[in-house]
Amino acid sequence: MKKKKPEWAPENSGKEFATQVLPGISNAKSTGKNPTVNSMSKLTTKDFVKGILKDDRSILARAITIVESNTSEHISQAQEILKELLPKTGKSIRIGITGSPGVGKSTFIESFGNFLCEKGHKVAVLAIDPSSKRSKGSILGDKTRMEKLSRQKNAFIRPSPSGGTLGGVTRKTREIILLCEAAGFDVILVETIGVGQSEITVRSMADFFMLLLLPGAGDELQGIKKGIVEMADMLVINKADGNNRQKAEITQHAYSDALHYLQPATDGWTTGTFLCSAINDEGIDSIWKNILDFIKLTKDTKLFYTRRNEQLLEWVYTMVEENLMNSFYQNPKVVKSKSGIDNKVLSGEITPVNAVNILLEKLLK
Repeated sequence: MKKKKPEWAPENSGKEFATQVLPGISNAKSTGKNPTVNSMSKLTTKDFVKGILKDDRSILARAITIVESNTSEHISQAQEILKELLPKTGKSIRIGITGSPGVGKSTFIESFGNFLCEKGHKVAVLAIDPSSKRSKGSILGDKTRMEKLSRQKNAFIRPSPSGGTLGGVTRKTREIILLCEAAGFDVILVETIGVGQSEITVRSMADFFMLLLLPGAGDELQGIKKGIVEMADMLVINKADGNNRQKAEITQHAYSDALHYLQPATDGWTTGTFLCSAINDEGIDSIWKNILDFIKLTKDTKLFYTRRNEQLLEWVYTMVEENLMNSFYQNPKVVKSKSGIDNKVLSGEITPVNAVNILLEKLLK
């Protein structure tokens, strides 16, 4: 069976481009009803908008692929799609979930997602997978670890490569959230990579930020650490079952005491610590109740809407920084001068500060 690269693959990409496209089966929801999707022909912006608003999962998945693409044609179409869908967005609860590798994020999200689906919610899971620095590829295996949730008709799971972006999310996560909201998903779960204390970018795109911890993850001193702990609206000690139960309770008390020394992540809200056994579906209902209490409080005080506005503006200026950086590295004068300046730095002829000034002058001239 012949393989081919996706249409959005860079023209000069070689064997390092891991993704391959194989002939697939028609989506049951679109079979016989949407010949445009079945034939895999190019969709117009109107086709995308119409399909997403009807919650056609195959079209939603293709729209996300367009948004994630870096080709100029797709970037332009992605912005057209988002502009048309913008009035239909913003009505979900956005929950960021992070934690170190091995804490059980995928198991927790599957248990939590099933619980929400059974309550009638539509749940979108955006799982961020680390990208290799060498091959540029990602395994994207999160969906296979959420087998039960993937069978829920009210659930949509989308793994995405980080693409080297810091902060545990991708550059396009915010836009993907908007697409899912337009498709009618009222709870968006963003699972970060899980690499440590720096994973706070998700805080700038979520209404509620949850940190998962392991039993025995640290004493009171560990809890006082600045960084990710003080950004969380909830701490969840997962795997609180069997022989781990007592250890989990000790960890819960330690972090509860430590939180008294930290400024709350959200004004007027007390960050709680909860025990959970995702594998046994225990503690999930208490966690959801706490999240609902948080949403009600922040909406009553208008902080919910203030934070959404702040996040929107932060998104704008984050993209300004990215565009300036791209302009710098793609500038012909900078590209032409770079190797010579690099050699001068390495030989000690100029200092790194001198090199920066020279390169910026090339950009600005």
